[in-house]
Amino acid sequence: MHKLLTCYDYILRLASHAKSTYYLFLLSVAESSFFPIPPDVMLLPMCLAQPNRVWRLAGITTIGSVLGGVIGYAIGAYAFGFIEPVLADSGYMDSYLHAVRWFEEWGFWAIFVAGFSPIPYKVFTIAGGAMGMALLPFVVASFIGRGARFYLLALLIRVFGHTADSLVRKHMDRIGWMMVGMILIGIIVLSMR
Repeated sequence: MHKLLTCYDYILRLASHAKSTYYLFLLSVAESSFFPIPPDVMLLPMCLAQPNRVWRLAGITTIGSVLGGVIGYAIGAYAFGFIEPVLADSGYMDSYLHAVRWFEEWGFWAIFVAGFSPIPYKVFTIAGGAMGMALLPFVVASFIGRGARFYLLALLIRVFGHTADSLVRKHMDRIGWMMVGMILIGIIVLSMR
């Protein structure tokens, strides 16, 4: 756990660096395919420091996250046998199996909902590739799901400013699960028509 906190502190320092936009993009790519720290931890302080650029920063994060998702998809499709022990050793196997169940039940909607859920997104990208999900729907669902998450964070910063920081930090898991619940309710209502 100590290594994770050290990594987290390092990412927060990168948020104030002159090339922070590039680092935000790279973190977004890495998190969607293999890295444990979500880009929100860098996006949030950058949006607070540059409130006039929140939409651009959310866009950079979304594009990087989707690109990383495609890399995770390729890992799942072509190298799952190699990374399966890594998933088990790093404690992500239960999350991976949960993602597989979501894909079996929801298909396209699983990757869409994964954009909001506290379950690590990389697990869903790898599962999408391993299960052979069609790439185009995967990318579309990733853009919508991840984009909604990062643009929602940007909106909260624009509306609430620094108050949003403490609210997001305190309630991130609850916010994620509430969004998942609202999306699932929407899917159920639409499927009943």
